[in-house]
Amino acid sequence: MQTVNPILILGGTGKTGRRIIDRLEARNVPVRVGSRAGTLAFDWHDRNTWDAALDGVRAVYISYYPDIAIPGAEKVVSALIDLAVKKNVKRLVLLSGRGEEHAQLTEASLMRSDADWTILRCSWFNQNFSEGAFIDSVLAGELAVPAAEIGEPFVDADDIADVAVEVLTSDGHIGQLYELTGPRLLTFREAIAEIADATGRNIAFTRVSAPEFKATLESYGLPAEVVWLLDELFVRVLDGRNKYLTDGVQRVLGRAPKDFSDYAWETAAAGVWTTAA
Repeated sequence: MQTVNPILILGGTGKTGRRIIDRLEARNVPVRVGSRAGTLAFDWHDRNTWDAALDGVRAVYISYYPDIAIPGAEKVVSALIDLAVKKNVKRLVLLSGRGEEHAQLTEASLMRSDADWTILRCSWFNQNFSEGAFIDSVLAGELAVPAAEIGEPFVDADDIADVAVEVLTSDGHIGQLYELTGPRLLTFREAIAEIADATGRNIAFTRVSAPEFKATLESYGLPAEVVWLLDELFVRVLDGRNKYLTDGVQRVLGRAPKDFSDYAWETAAAGVWTTAA
């Protein structure tokens, strides 16, 4: 019986990575988890771990930690791309971000390579409110960020995972850049209001200044690069440049993306935002 080489999922414990792994395993597709805790440990900051992770795989999903928009990510990811192509692993799928200048540098490096590439350029994730940066604020009953009243087409991580699995396992997506968004625009204030409605809780939205926001992040003891990233996203990227919808999910999957309201009600029903009295 012929052995099918595995697909390497970098960021395999992250929001999109673990969803992709679940879907591939449900299809009986061999998977290799790329993380520092994986069977074959992978660490973006330790290139000695890269060779073994890439050995014998047929495709790679690239999710850079902590984010592809971080300055310097392009140099690191480009080195991995070069090594993958050298090891004859040419099928590469990159998770990227909309409107992020540093992310686009990495995209350009991938496009210039000899890889068979696909880029998934995504808007803000719904799951940032339930699995990421904002869950503690939602649980505490107030989100205080420097977000203007500008609509963002929040996209669901489940949709991103469905798209990633499709492009990793089927033909016809090489050389394609898909922008992935949800089906409508919401401001952060409106998103919080929908979560409050779904949970039946009072959750406030407060707009703070950029310096106040940055000082708060620093007071939490977050790494400097994470503080830089969140400040960059709110102060520069969330300026209206992404205030439009795209058809990327529809083009790949033949269906509409999940609406934020459906996400909010499903997440609330799962008890993610339940707090003690």
